[in-house]
Amino acid sequence: MATARDIKRRIKSVKNTQQITKAMQMVAASKMRRAQIQVVEARPYAEKIREILSHLSERYPEYRHPFIISREVKRVGLIVISSDKGLCGALNSNLLRQVLQFIKGKSSPILEHGIAWASTDLITLGRKGRDFLKRTGQNILAEATGIADKPKLIDVVPAVKVAMDEFLKGTLDQVFVAYNKFINTMDQKPTISQILPCPLPPGVERKQSWDYIYEPSSETVLDSLLPRYVEFLVYQALLENIASEHSARMIAMKNATDSAKDIIFDLNLTYNKARQASITTAISEIAAGSAAVT
Repeated sequence: MATARDIKRRIKSVKNTQQITKAMQMVAASKMRRAQIQVVEARPYAEKIREILSHLSERYPEYRHPFIISREVKRVGLIVISSDKGLCGALNSNLLRQVLQFIKGKSSPILEHGIAWASTDLITLGRKGRDFLKRTGQNILAEATGIADKPKLIDVVPAVKVAMDEFLKGTLDQVFVAYNKFINTMDQKPTISQILPCPLPPGVERKQSWDYIYEPSSETVLDSLLPRYVEFLVYQALLENIASEHSARMIAMKNATDSAKDIIFDLNLTYNKARQASITTAISEIAAGSAAVT
C-alpha cells in the first residue's frame, strides 16, 4: 500500500500535469479562434471564383480546358492534409482510417459514391499523415511539413503543382484532397473531396440576364483562373484542417484537465484516509503503552 508521502508526491505530479494541460487548452482556444476567422474569410473568395468559372464554362462551352475534362479513371492522386503535432484526440487517426479505406478502393461513408481504381499516388501535407502512410508502404509523390498555424497560399503551391502536372501528363486521372472539415468546436468531419477534374457547379439562375466582358479573352481567363482555383481548394482544405486541429486539441486538453481534477480529488481522499489511519494507529499505540505502564 502506498504511503502518505508517496500519495502526496503523486498529487504534486498530477497538479503539475494539470497546469500544463490547462495552458495548452488556453493556447489551443486562442489559435482556434484565429483559425476560424481565416476559414470564414476565405469562403467568399472561393465562392466568387467558383461562380466566375461556372459562368465561363457555360458561356463558352466550345473551349474545354484539361482541368474540366473527365476521362476514364485508372489512377488517382490523393492530397492528404494532417497535423504536424499530436495531442488532438482521434482527429488524425479518424482521417487516416478513411484514407486507407479510400486507397483500397472501397466505398467510403465520406464519399458520395463508391469508387474503384488500379492504384493511388499520395501527396502529404503534415507530419502525422506522412509518417503513418510511409509506415503502411504507400507511394508518396511529394510531401510538406512544418506549415505554420497561419499559412499562406504559397505554402500549398508546390504540392498542388505536383498534382496538376501529373494530371496534365495523364499519369493521374482524378485528384482528391483529404482533410478534416471544421463543422464547429465539438465536431470535425473527415472529408475527401474531388479537385481534378474541377467540380464546377451549374450556373445560378438569375432574375436578370447579365454577362461579363473578359479581356484579353475568356480562354485566357480560364487558363489563369483554373490553376488558382485548384490551389485555393487545397488551401481552403488546409485552413479547415488547422481549425479542426486546434478545436480537437482544445477539447482533448480540456478533458485531460478535467480528468486530472478528478484524479487529484481521489488522491486527496486516499491521502486523508491514510493520514487518518496513521493518526488512529499512533493514538492506539499511545493508549496501549499508557495502559501497560499503569
